Amino acid sequence: MTNLDRLFREEGQSPWLDNLQRSFLSDGTLTRLIGQGIRGVTSNPTIFQRAIEAAPDYDQQFSEVLASKTVEDAYWELVISDIEGALACFAPLHEESGGRDGFVSLEVSPALAEDTGATIRSARYLHERIAKPNLLVKIPATRAGVPAIHQMIAEGRSINVTLIFSLDRYADVIEAYISGLERFIESGGDPSSVHSVASFFISRVDTEADRRLDQVAAQAQGARAEQAQTLKGHLAVAQAKLAYQLFQECFSGSRWDALASRGANVQRPLWASTSTKNKAYADLLYVDSLIGPDTVNTMPDATVEAFLDHGTVGRTVDAEMDAARADLERAEALGVDMADVSKVLEEEGVAAFTKSFDELMQRLNDKAQAVTR
Repeated sequence: MTNLDRLFREEGQSPWLDNLQRSFLSDGTLTRLIGQGIRGVTSNPTIFQRAIEAAPDYDQQFSEVLASKTVEDAYWELVISDIEGALACFAPLHEESGGRDGFVSLEVSPALAEDTGATIRSARYLHERIAKPNLLVKIPATRAGVPAIHQMIAEGRSINVTLIFSLDRYADVIEAYISGLERFIESGGDPSSVHSVASFFISRVDTEADRRLDQVAAQAQGARAEQAQTLKGHLAVAQAKLAYQLFQECFSGSRWDALASRGANVQRPLWASTSTKNKAYADLLYVDSLIGPDTVNTMPDATVEAFLDHGTVGRTVDAEMDAARADLERAEALGVDMADVSKVLEEEGVAAFTKSFDELMQRLNDKAQAVTR
């Protein structure tokens, strides 16, 4: 039994892969990873930008599709082909798990992040175009995205909520899911068919918080500077632990029990951005520290291989909760505004995905002009 299998069977956490490219489907990589215990896959515009630009695997289909479609439409054809291939790979696991796992995530265009109506139309289109029970359409947890999430759940569509950086926004996402399920049931829907994960980003929180702690340390002296340095590398995990506590609180009690009695599924927290950005930190810091039931950890290839090699399997996500709260309180006392950290990271996250999408569109436009000459 691999570490990935143990993660799921012993601790109830589903390990997913945070990467997808066409070669994974053609050379058996995805099938091998599923055999080793990977139970789902996530994608985003940056992942597809790297995949399409880095390999010639997409060139023939792009040229064929371009004969009748625009460059942007051709992009979606390329992406949907990969998603459909991955969905087929995970279909047996999806059925075997009773619909709990075997999901593949596809994100709406990042250009829609501040447009609720357009996000709703895009998510609805992707669900109807692909029409597979193990598809999760990704919608960012921006202010405009939250009502779109609610509407999609109310229509009975499964959603991966992405780009969550704060506890307050996470609470909004949970409410959108629960109230969406209530509306779906009122309309006669079966909530057991609806699945969702809430993607709480981890390493980026430390990247931004550490930058601010360094500023505090540079401007302070003595114990204050030492405390700022001591907190580095701790705040992302601390915030995620409190997010898990919020998950436990919201998915219990009379309101949730009424939905669960109808077959509703909890919206699992998904730990995203779990590769270690700071090389001074342990390579599995954001995996080993956040293990617990009813959670997902989506890992890039290198992190998956590291966990297979030397991951530690054991429940940690709700351990040392007092220390987690104290770390966040100390950070605030030092002037690190976690609400502002989250705001900056959300803006940067949307901007980064938009930049990747725009750059890829430019490359594809250049390629289209070369093909048609």
